[in-house]
Amino acid sequence: MSGVDYSPLVLSLKVALISTSIVFVLGVFFAHQFARKDFFGKSVIESFFMLPLVLPPTVVGFGLLILFGKKGWIGKLLLEWFDYQIVFTWIAAVIAAVVVSFPLMYQSASAAFESLDEKLENAARTMGASEWRLFRTITFPLAWPGVLAGLVLSFARGLGEFGATLMLAGYIPGKTDTIPMAIYFAVESGQMEKATFWVIIIVALGFSTIMWLNWWSKRNMRRFTNEKRNR
Repeated sequence: MSGVDYSPLVLSLKVALISTSIVFVLGVFFAHQFARKDFFGKSVIESFFMLPLVLPPTVVGFGLLILFGKKGWIGKLLLEWFDYQIVFTWIAAVIAAVVVSFPLMYQSASAAFESLDEKLENAARTMGASEWRLFRTITFPLAWPGVLAGLVLSFARGLGEFGATLMLAGYIPGKTDTIPMAIYFAVESGQMEKATFWVIIIVALGFSTIMWLNWWSKRNMRRFTNEKRNR
């Protein structure tokens, strides 16, 4: 396809990579904190974390607009204190991607931490290991396969986000036009060749991501099985 503008691809990868980095830190932190702790209100908080999975993306986008719009709680403060507006910027696309992909990261990381053998961690504690060293050398490495699965799925989800992004970031060519946006508005304007091109690109990216995750999971499962047999 001659003369195509690749800015939607660049922006989509930029948004997906930044949002995945943020989701990784937040997801691992909260999953580790909540994994083996029971406290009043835990189920409510976890239900809130998972809510974007079951809500329509436009509802999520509306909620973000209430928070970050000109008259929103956060948006109003940013505008008054820093004269900065998040709505209709690429940062708005990152925020939308973070919110919709966070449940995938949290769910995978939480399951990974909960499945760990506490005896290994307790043994390290008896030897004087600090909680940070314990997390860095034992807990996180053992939970890494599950965390990586969440990381890959979060990246794929962030890459394909549309509804919440449209509500918060809008569609501004060269500024907020991610691949899903480019596809939608290309179809709206009758540019089917352009839409088909971007559909092929995003399907290839998503398919490659999931294929790699499946390959990596099966490879590690075979290695784990072989190690277990050799013991």
